[in-house]
Amino acid sequence: MNFLGMSGMQYSGDSLGDARVVVCEDSNVFTKMIAQNFKENFDIDVEICRSFEELQQAYELNENPITLAITNINLPGAENGETLNYLVDLSVPIVVFTGTLKEEAREGLLAKEIVDYIIKDNVFAVDMLAESVCRFLTNQRHHVLIVDDSPTARALLTTRLKRFNFRTSVAESGAKAIEILKSSPDIGLVITDYNMPDVDGFELTRRIRAVRGSHELRVIGVSSSDNRHLSARFLKAGGNDFMLRPFIDEEFYCRVNQNLDTLVQIAEANARIKGNKRRAS
Repeated sequence: MNFLGMSGMQYSGDSLGDARVVVCEDSNVFTKMIAQNFKENFDIDVEICRSFEELQQAYELNENPITLAITNINLPGAENGETLNYLVDLSVPIVVFTGTLKEEAREGLLAKEIVDYIIKDNVFAVDMLAESVCRFLTNQRHHVLIVDDSPTARALLTTRLKRFNFRTSVAESGAKAIEILKSSPDIGLVITDYNMPDVDGFELTRRIRAVRGSHELRVIGVSSSDNRHLSARFLKAGGNDFMLRPFIDEEFYCRVNQNLDTLVQIAEANARIKGNKRRAS
């Protein structure tokens, strides 16, 4: 299966048809578009629930867990957002697909720790939805290392990344991070704090770059400091990105995606080059 998202993300791999994706939407137009798109791109046969009652039945009468729910904010029988609360209570990952979204409503959605939201206000809405779903279903292939001496900060980042279906490891120090990287070569992204007692974020990044380049491992530096020079120092040390705490969830996820997309694109390009060389020889 090959899929190219609108932002340039790429996926090459097996069918995603094992995923159980439920679409909570009463619009015939959008349900048909979503069903066709997902079948063609991912070999997924989505389950359509056109009312809150149908969603309840889909959950209660099928013992297989729902991998991901795509839902409008309001459904027949749940005109006041009950669908979202129902899915949240069941710990089902959610992508909201809605016609309008005011700022106060957006804040409320993000507080529910949804995976993503897509506004269906343009002709590319279903394509954007397909990319969001593909990301969630394939994020398990990405292994992210979180490095921070604060247990609270490590826990918050771990929760945030697991919500998006990433595999995670944690290190409480730069020295421990080096150990984990040596034993886990599949780690593709390191998110590291700057201020740590043994090996700070700059030194950790330099040590990483001594053995692994940006083409195979990305590094994002983070800090709560208001020192505007930190970002430049991280980048000069070999980092790929930098973020200040507290994070805005959407920006955090976009930056993580962009860095991992770069790795995928480099790998795809290298695979094409090797394939061309084999054919030419």
